[in-house]
Amino acid sequence: MSSAAPPPFRLDNEHLAFRFTATLSDRHGVPVERLPDPGRLRDWLRVNGLDLAGTAPTGNDLDLARRLREAIHRAGTAVAAGTRPAGADVELINRLAGRCGAFPVLEADGVRWRTRSRAPVSDALGVIARSAVETLGGAARERVKSCDDPACRGLYVDTSRGRNRRWCSMNTCGNREKKSRLRGRPAAP
Repeated sequence: MSSAAPPPFRLDNEHLAFRFTATLSDRHGVPVERLPDPGRLRDWLRVNGLDLAGTAPTGNDLDLARRLREAIHRAGTAVAAGTRPAGADVELINRLAGRCGAFPVLEADGVRWRTRSRAPVSDALGVIARSAVETLGGAARERVKSCDDPACRGLYVDTSRGRNRRWCSMNTCGNREKKSRLRGRPAAP
C-alpha cells in the first residue's frame, strides 16, 4: 500500500508567522493539513531555516505547533477585522516568543537561526511566535488582512500602494477567482 505524497507547503508569504498558518489552508472550504505528522513539521522547519539542531519533532511538538498556528491565525484574523485577539491566543504567542532561545547568525549565504538550548523545536516555534508578535503588534498591524477567498481566509500584509490587495496569493486564491470569473460562475468555496 503506497501513501499519497503530502501536499506541498505554501511558502509564498513573506511573513514567517503567516507562512506558518498556511500549513492549514482552505480552512473554510475543504481544509488541507500540511502538518499531518512530526516528520512534516520537521520538513517545514527545515525549508524555512528553522531546523535548529537537526532534532526530530515529537508528537507533543506537533501538538504545540498546531496550537501556535491556530492561535496566530485567530489573532491575525481578529487584527484584520479590527478587533482584539483573544487573551488565550495572545498568551500562548507571547509565552513561546518569550522563552525562545534561538538567535540569528550571519553566514556566507545569509542569515541562519541557531540555538544552544535543549529544546530546539520549541525554540523554532518561538521564532515563529516572535514573527507573529512583530507582525501583529508592529508597524504592519494596520495592513494585516484576511484573504477574500471565502474558503481560504489566509492572512497577509497588504503592501500595495492603495491598500486594495484582496488575496493572500495571486498565484493561488487570485487565480482561482480569475478562473471562476472566466467560467462565468462564482469561485467554489
